[in-house]
Amino acid sequence: MKEKFTDSQLVDFLRRSYAAVDGLWFVKVEELHGVDAALDMDQAIWEIMPKIQGRKAREVIGLSGTKLRDLAKAVQLKLTAEGYDYDADFDGEDFKLTINVCPWYEILKAKDRISLAEKIQEKICKVELAAWCKEFSPDLESEVEKRACIEDDCCDRCTIVFRYKQNMVKR
Repeated sequence: MKEKFTDSQLVDFLRRSYAAVDGLWFVKVEELHGVDAALDMDQAIWEIMPKIQGRKAREVIGLSGTKLRDLAKAVQLKLTAEGYDYDADFDGEDFKLTINVCPWYEILKAKDRISLAEKIQEKICKVELAAWCKEFSPDLESEVEKRACIEDDCCDRCTIVFRYKQNMVKR
């Protein structure tokens, strides 16, 4: 008899598997070559992954444009799929994300690996956000205004703003 599973069960299973494989390969590279090599490899992966995710997001939610609004929809699909708790605001000029709970940061805390958070934010998060922008338009950029994982920022959530680059004409 073929088993039937709910969408919720499938999403939970795939989300946990996705997070586990991300963590496992990192730990194994770290064991063999050190944390800096693992971070360098992770950075190389997250320079490419947004291209794959962005293209799939376009297909899944039917996007064909390169505007900021298209990027906003696609990024929200990614965040939702990965289990982020976030707020989104689009005012026509900027798309602002407030990340209330980052599942990746929660994993670092649970595994007592919080010391990696700042390096990950610098090497991975910034690269990933820039790659999402590039996938949708060379006219788009992102700026991380506040970071929950950085003690100096003194905040409990991340704030990211996506916008058109200065002097760029909106399309």
